[in-house]
Amino acid sequence: MKLTRLFFIVLFVFCYVSCKKNEVSGGGGGGGTTQNPTPATLSISPNAALAGGASFTLVVNGSGFINSSVIKWDGNILTTTYVSTTQLTAIVPATNITAAGTAAISVFTGTPGGGTSNTVPFTISTVIVINPAPALTTITPTSAIAGTAAFTLTANGTNFINGSTINWNGTTLATTFISATQITAVVPATNISAAGTASLTVFTPLPGGGTSAAQTFNISNPAPVLTSISPSSATAGSAAFTLTATGTGFMNGSSIKWNGTALVTTYVSATQLTAQVPAANISTAGTAAVTVFTAVPGGGTSAAQNFTITNNNPLPALTSISPSTATAGGATFTLTATGTGFINGSSIKWNGTALVTTYVSATQLTAAVPATNISTAGTAAVTVFSTTPGGGTSNAVTFTISAASTTKKFLFDATHAETAGNADWVIDEDGTPQRYPTPAQATVTGTTAETYWTGAISSWGIALAKLGHTVETLPSGTAISYGNAGNPQDLSNYDVFVVDEPNNVFTATEKAALIHFVQNGGGLFMVSDHTGSDRDADGWDSPAIWNDLMTNNTVQNNPFGFSIDLANFSDITSNVLTASGGNTILNGTQGAVTQMEFNNGTTATSNVAVNPNVKGLIWKTAATQNSTNIMSLSSTFGTGRVFFVGDSSPIDDGTGGAGNTLYVGWPNYSHTQLFMNASLWLAKLQ
Repeated sequence: MKLTRLFFIVLFVFCYVSCKKNEVSGGGGGGGTTQNPTPATLSISPNAALAGGASFTLVVNGSGFINSSVIKWDGNILTTTYVSTTQLTAIVPATNITAAGTAAISVFTGTPGGGTSNTVPFTISTVIVINPAPALTTITPTSAIAGTAAFTLTANGTNFINGSTINWNGTTLATTFISATQITAVVPATNISAAGTASLTVFTPLPGGGTSAAQTFNISNPAPVLTSISPSSATAGSAAFTLTATGTGFMNGSSIKWNGTALVTTYVSATQLTAQVPAANISTAGTAAVTVFTAVPGGGTSAAQNFTITNNNPLPALTSISPSTATAGGATFTLTATGTGFINGSSIKWNGTALVTTYVSATQLTAAVPATNISTAGTAAVTVFSTTPGGGTSNAVTFTISAASTTKKFLFDATHAETAGNADWVIDEDGTPQRYPTPAQATVTGTTAETYWTGAISSWGIALAKLGHTVETLPSGTAISYGNAGNPQDLSNYDVFVVDEPNNVFTATEKAALIHFVQNGGGLFMVSDHTGSDRDADGWDSPAIWNDLMTNNTVQNNPFGFSIDLANFSDITSNVLTASGGNTILNGTQGAVTQMEFNNGTTATSNVAVNPNVKGLIWKTAATQNSTNIMSLSSTFGTGRVFFVGDSSPIDDGTGGAGNTLYVGWPNYSHTQLFMNASLWLAKLQ
């Protein structure tokens, strides 16, 4: 007996030490420890059983499974069999389903990394409902271009249940139940990275259920589009060179063709290919057609770009440029160079740096001059350069950059029912707001009271006037336009456009005008209010109107990088952006911003993935300074700027038309500092 006991003690110690060694070793030698993936559970089969039934095998589908992953039943580990990275099985004892109820099924993977997946419910009932066999009739879409982004697939059919899944070539996708006739799933970009076909089915777990007949999804190669080649010309008799083709829809296997003959091509990216052009191809002067070809399925041949083979390049001569002047801080513009001896490949240079140049003719070139090139006053030397053989740099012509005016023009909107209901968001009401406030702005002095003009935001207008800036109102019935020379109040004539709590939705033309105004250097001051603030009962309130501008326009989806939440709250917050000393909105010439008060306002949610320049400035009390719960933010788009605040009450000076419900917000907390700094920032004065 003693010998037997001693044997088991020795065996226990041996096993314990061996296990600890395995734990310390981490399963292999070498450097750092590999992190186990976090498991995710997508579906289980069956998903129900009869109370008092026999033990059965449970199948769990998901992702991130490893050999040591285990299935848990209400937190208790089942004896688990690893099938693949997307499937595990386990025997569920009959004792687990003795009584009706619901069990939580999850998957657990140990450290390092690992963790517990989401849970999927398993139903134990006194009556088992046999799941119907699913029937898949159509899928939408039915095809995609290889290499495009992830997308949502819709499956239509009959007998779908909450628990049915869409399978892609037999692999379960994360599926959302819509109805008995429709389910959806997100198809990862990796599933459509290469051309081919995929088999789509719908699977419903036991009891009953099964797999539907398949629908075919086609993945085609994109049609190549060739936008430019570099170089686009060469001198007859010169050496072999590398040709770069730029465009879209290129694939590994696409080839550059020279007059229909494929060159030995190197794939660089979906937008770039390179190929060696033999010297024999450019031995004589002429023109060659360069195309890009991609094989079926899909694919095809792009439109051609011409390659010019010339004799020695002439020395360019520059006679004039247009325009020859600009104002510091202006927007990007097109510069036209006129002269002689230009070739396809000549470039306009700005202080010696080549601009992206378009060849028009032997006497004319154009190039886009970035706004950064004219950010400060001074002069620039403009030349034209042509490459060898021959070629060279032309004489220089001077471009003058004049200092920008420090007097800015602010336009306050009154065309979208800003005075509807109990609101009064204008700088001078006078019954019906007019273009010029009265008494005349020229009579405003440093001691003028805000009551000089009548309007709930007249303090704002008076404060800008005291700094020497011009303020106007866009009266009701006047068009919001951009680039319309026939409209004296076209947005192109102003530096900043203020829209305080609009109550009528913008038209498609107005939305395009607002976005182009910002894109080309304008400043847009956006004031919203809480959800349910439809003051004229037309079905639109300011959060919905602003969101419609940003997501339903003909220019660009969400150009400013944020959306306005449908919220309604009041708060006095000191949750101002930390480490904001260099931010001129929060710490500008008008003072530091430390607090803000909302009386029934809303917040915004930023999206730096859409616009990396969107920046939160002030958050709700105790909120984390991230992309949500933002009470005020700034953004840029093109060369212009945007400022947003989620409530009109902080700008309210408490005066306005009779019968309006107003708050005194402008002089309180640090509202004046915030909104004056923001106004000057939008006008590019700080």
